[in-house]
Amino acid sequence: MYERERDQRLKHNETRNVTLLSRIVNRIILFFYWQRGWKIVERFPEGVKKCVIAGAPHTSNWDFVFFAGATKQEKVQPNFMGKHTLFQGMMKNFMLDMGGISVDRTKKANTVEQMKVEFDRRSELNLVIAAEGTRSSDGKWKSGFYNIAKAAGVPIVLAYADNDKRTIGFSPPMMPTGNYGEDLLKIAEWFRSKIPDLERYKVLEQQARDIIAGKNDI
Repeated sequence: MYERERDQRLKHNETRNVTLLSRIVNRIILFFYWQRGWKIVERFPEGVKKCVIAGAPHTSNWDFVFFAGATKQEKVQPNFMGKHTLFQGMMKNFMLDMGGISVDRTKKANTVEQMKVEFDRRSELNLVIAAEGTRSSDGKWKSGFYNIAKAAGVPIVLAYADNDKRTIGFSPPMMPTGNYGEDLLKIAEWFRSKIPDLERYKVLEQQARDIIAGKNDI
């Protein structure tokens, strides 16, 4: 059992070292995911090995638990960015095993450039980004997720969570075209097709339309 888990994880992240703590945490995540009755209604696109997963809305710390449970159900190992100081000492192996990728903001290369290097050197990488930035967001998205996908030449997979129905869904992969406003509008329309009345998705759609009209900075 242990060797199978180790082999599967290494396939997704060549730098990960399996720790007992991470295996315990993963089991706790799955317990809460199943115990709360969450389910996947639109599956993660088959055959995608590298992508940026842009999730919304981000309203609670529980978002991570339920989303992580969904990706594990789909046999997808999510990766996330973390401050480089978290990858030191006793925490290093745990962070790597959980899918963490160290980002050093003191380096000359910015975050986008550092992530491009990570995508280039790995056979599989599914980078999860909460595109709204924080739980207190009004619904507008930061452009980092898009810039990383564009620089790395990988598709974007959208992910939504319906807290009322306790359902999670993923979109088909979409390649960034370089026209951020138009692509963001397609993204907003996809999200609104899932939960039409969610205010944050309405804000996102208006943000995209403002960018297209030249009323808003990217």
